[in-house]
Amino acid sequence: MKFIDEAKVTVKAGDGGNGIISFRREKYIPKGGPDGGDGGDGGNVYVVADDNTNTLVDYRFTRRYDAKRGENGSSRNCSGKGADDIYLVVPIGTTIIDMETDEVIGDLTEKGQELLVAKAGEGGLGNTHFKSSTNQAPRKCTKGTAGELKELKFELKVVADVGLIGMPNAGKSTFIRQVSSAKAKVADYPFTTITPNLGVVDVGKHRSFVMADIPGLIEGASEGAGLGIRFLKHVARTRRLLHIVDIKPIDESDPAENAKVILAELEKFSPALAQLPQILVLNKIDQVPAEELNELCTHIVAEIDWTGMVFRTSTLTGEGVDEVKYHLMNDIEREQEREEEDPMFAEEQQERFARLEAEIRHNSEQQKLAYREAKKAQREGLNDDEDFDNGDVEVVYAPY
Repeated sequence: MKFIDEAKVTVKAGDGGNGIISFRREKYIPKGGPDGGDGGDGGNVYVVADDNTNTLVDYRFTRRYDAKRGENGSSRNCSGKGADDIYLVVPIGTTIIDMETDEVIGDLTEKGQELLVAKAGEGGLGNTHFKSSTNQAPRKCTKGTAGELKELKFELKVVADVGLIGMPNAGKSTFIRQVSSAKAKVADYPFTTITPNLGVVDVGKHRSFVMADIPGLIEGASEGAGLGIRFLKHVARTRRLLHIVDIKPIDESDPAENAKVILAELEKFSPALAQLPQILVLNKIDQVPAEELNELCTHIVAEIDWTGMVFRTSTLTGEGVDEVKYHLMNDIEREQEREEEDPMFAEEQQERFARLEAEIRHNSEQQKLAYREAKKAQREGLNDDEDFDNGDVEVVYAPY
């Protein structure tokens, strides 16, 4: 199934049915009075989170969803039938945005969570409601109100506690395979991972957290190079970033410079994202002779001026991986306990994540616009006899 993490849809709640004007007409009851029924309510539109789906691909094919209108009232004080609500199923971790106001309507982070996105119209009143002592034969009714029409954007972000970042082939996919049952693809070429992978990391009885493997970044990613920063939004909800550095790159590049590239791209794309707590993992220590390992690791840490936690691992053999896993679990549990004990800290955390998501959303949209404008300018600047050159591999944002 194709991984689609953005979709735009139009939803229309059902209109309310109309009330009617009617009078009771039966044998031997010549003046039975008004008996016009009310119109039925239209159908609401809800979005519901479900863990049986992990992509928004269905909303790329069907982009309009209309609930039915309520039925009109009828005589004998019979109200019209209300229309059924409709439910749009999305993966857990989907954010719903009103495209007209750019307002976040809601964030679905739990299974079964429902969100009303378009309110139905109410049924109109029949003439029975307008009967009074001075007006016993009212010839007045009301029409049903219109249901809401909205243009919505669905944004899927994986719900994970830890996000893996790093250059292509740094060992992120192998790492998540070591610590979880995730079956991330592993190969000896760049951009093996092209969509985020989720894995549940089990750390003993009733202790676990979720890890997300994000496609690798390269220099210029914030301008669209490689796979760009399209998938960085998936780490907006994480509590920790695990920065994995290949200390023995196959292309013989400097691992310290590679680490600087990742840090710089994070800062360019989102300063708030760059401020998330990070842990440095120096990976593939099995490929460096023991007598050179300390010197190389010390060089990398010094070159990037790193002051946080540092671990040395070999995701191939599993060496050092458990230490990282347990450290992350303890760190996450301490933070969760503090959130439970300190409501103010919990509120600050929510505000921080909200600001981070807003910044990432804005920067992602700006990058898309810049990318499209650049391609448009390039096309318009070509002569008829020139070939169009796409250059390096870049993210292609399919039109909605």
